[in-house]
Parts: sequence; C-alpha cells; structure tokens
Amino acid sequence: MPPSKLKTLYLSLILAFVFLLLPWSGFALKIRPDFILLVIIFWLIRAPNLCNVGTAWFLGLFVDLATGGIFGQFALAYTITAFFAVTYQRRLVLFNHTQQLFYVFLLLMISQIVLLIIKTFSGADALGWGYFLPSIVGVILWRVAVIFGLNTGGRSRGT
Repeated sequence: MPPSKLKTLYLSLILAFVFLLLPWSGFALKIRPDFILLVIIFWLIRAPNLCNVGTAWFLGLFVDLATGGIFGQFALAYTITAFFAVTYQRRLVLFNHTQQLFYVFLLLMISQIVLLIIKTFSGADALGWGYFLPSIVGVILWRVAVIFGLNTGGRSRGT
C-alpha cells in the first residue's frame, strides 16, 4: 500500500470527523449527511485493501463515542453497510457513475434503516419521512464529488 494513499485515507477520515463534529443546528442538522459513511463507502469502493468491514466497525464505535448516542448503533449500521459495499465491490467499479449513484443511495438507506430500527427499539418517538433526507443529501454530495473528478472507478459513460 502506497503511503500517499494511506495518508489520503487518514486525511479524508479526519476531515469527515471535523464535518461530523461541526455545530450543526436547525434544518442543516436534519439534512446533514453521514460524512463518515460516505468516506467509508468511497474507500471500500476505491481501495478495499485499506478500508474493510473492521475499519467501518471501529469508525462506527468512534462515531458513537463522539456523538454520545447509543453505544454500538453506528458501529452496527456501518458494519452492515460496509458488508454490502464489500460484497459487491468488484461489480460496483464496473458500474457507470449513474449506477454507482443508485447503489450508494441504497447503501446510505440501509444505514439509515438500521439506525431507525435501533432508535425505534430504544423507545424513540416516531420519525417522519424527513429522517431519510440525509441519504438524499449524501447522494447529491456523492454526485458533486464525481462531477469534480473524484475517481470512484466507474466508467464515464451515462453520466
């Protein structure tokens, strides 16, 4: 593994944690995407030898500690999402960017649904459809990143 890739991985994760810990409020808090999960998905697609399911689990525990939520909820959500991302990683790099976009949306929704189930079992109030807005914003950010040249390995036809 080249040291430059490893440095880029660490830098992107640190940047994602900075965005996670920014003081979001109001509507911005409701639509804030899961920056950590977006970075995990990117590295699972781009370099699965650097980032794997164990990495996703560890980062999930770190997010649980940083946010003060139920311990293990993000670890479980990230692990399940990473499992599906790694399982189809070889196919995913062959998809064009539009197909990758739909798959990333599916991965973000899986994470949101796992978190919703955990919150429901822990006694949280019923959440509306607005709960899934971060997945939509995450896909929009993914698309913007692809437009600006972030290479996810997808073919450029159909974008």
